[in-house]
Amino acid sequence: MSVLSPSRTTTAAPRGRALVEERPLRHPDVAAPRVMSRRAWWLVASNFLLPGSAQILAGNRRFGRVGLIATFAMWIVLAAGVLLGLMWRSMLTSIVASEWTLIGAQVLLWAYAALWVVLTIDTLRLVRLPRVPGRTRAAVVVAALVLALVPASASAYTAQSVIAPLRSGLGIFADGPSVPPSDGYYNFLLLGADSGQGRDSMRFDSISVVSVNAESGAVTIFGIPRDLRHVPFSDGPMRELYPDGFEGHSSSSCGWSSGINQLTNAVEVCRADRGASLYPDAAKQNTTAAVEATKDAAEGILGIDIPYHVFIDMKGFADLVDALGGVDITVKQRLPEGPGPRYRDQPAEEWATGWIEKGAQHMDGQTAQWYARSRYTTSDYDRMRRQRELQTAILAQATPSTVLTRFSDIVAAGKNLVQTDIPDSLLPYLVDLGAKAKGQKVQDLELTPESVGFDAENPTSDDWQRIRGMVSTLLHPPTPTPAP
Repeated sequence: MSVLSPSRTTTAAPRGRALVEERPLRHPDVAAPRVMSRRAWWLVASNFLLPGSAQILAGNRRFGRVGLIATFAMWIVLAAGVLLGLMWRSMLTSIVASEWTLIGAQVLLWAYAALWVVLTIDTLRLVRLPRVPGRTRAAVVVAALVLALVPASASAYTAQSVIAPLRSGLGIFADGPSVPPSDGYYNFLLLGADSGQGRDSMRFDSISVVSVNAESGAVTIFGIPRDLRHVPFSDGPMRELYPDGFEGHSSSSCGWSSGINQLTNAVEVCRADRGASLYPDAAKQNTTAAVEATKDAAEGILGIDIPYHVFIDMKGFADLVDALGGVDITVKQRLPEGPGPRYRDQPAEEWATGWIEKGAQHMDGQTAQWYARSRYTTSDYDRMRRQRELQTAILAQATPSTVLTRFSDIVAAGKNLVQTDIPDSLLPYLVDLGAKAKGQKVQDLELTPESVGFDAENPTSDDWQRIRGMVSTLLHPPTPTPAP
């Protein structure tokens, strides 16, 4: 026995030194401070650059493989997302617009953030901090925690501040399939009004139609004056009621004029069934009888099919402008801010709470709202022009960088701002067309007496025919005849 003992000792010592020399990260020389310092930095850097690699090199390899697989999976998903965004944007939108996709992405991001933190803590255990020199020990701990918090916080931020608002924002869209473009265009009725004391009796102060070319994404906006009278209707219940154009109704209890913005009174407020007999499927389609009647009127005026609407609550409009960081507008006429005069012909200086001065202005939400609404020193036609300026400016200034940096605020503002019957299945096409529309000039046609040359108080059938011809020419310009 005494003879064998020295032999067993002499074979174990060389084997231990060989392990230290061959695998210093897993079997370090703990008595060498310089070696332990270098090893600590190697493990911390490996954990940051490739989470799980520190465990593969010096710890539990099975745990390390979990980290590596999760890291590679995240890289593959990110690369696939970038590739889809560059080459198949509509497919990416279809995937992102799914509720289950967003829930899964949120869960995975939170799990990956937690995994990264756990891997970092385990890496610090593998470092063997008591064997690392004092100053290096403190630096290694600080560096490991900072390097772990940056990506983990990014994952958590994306889950909470990007995906969660996106899930919430998608709730404004309707369910169901989309309809194909009509004559090469997607047409949307855009309505604006203040919610006031209740949306049931709200009249639309801003009425326009946005036509988006289904191929190029080019945008054309048609402005319809809110007091345009005796408007015709497309085929439907309103045309049956008013075959010769919309008519007013005088009543001491509930009446309306023949202006298009009075359709809410005629269809909902002054009817016992609130328009249910006229448009029985309105609520199911995420719209209202007043909206559907206004849609039929816009179709009758312009001669185009308008399957969808977007309602903008002007009380939430200011929030959207603020979420975008403001909007740049060149003011052509000094405008008052304030509730308006108490009696007819009262000078604006007596009631205005502020003024929007002429010239280039960077407006916050409240100022932009007054710019869109002010009517006391200008006409309704000027008001329409200013609203169109704001729409165009917001479209131009909603750049990808602005949307990404302010995404959560924009989605929150949009949810309080917009109601629509646009189905979520149409989103991929709209996102793709929106990218194409960037940089293109927005066309517009205001249906005012100056632009069209007609009497807005008493339009004739010839006026409506001329307007439809102008719309058709604007949307489908004639092909130039080549010179001989």
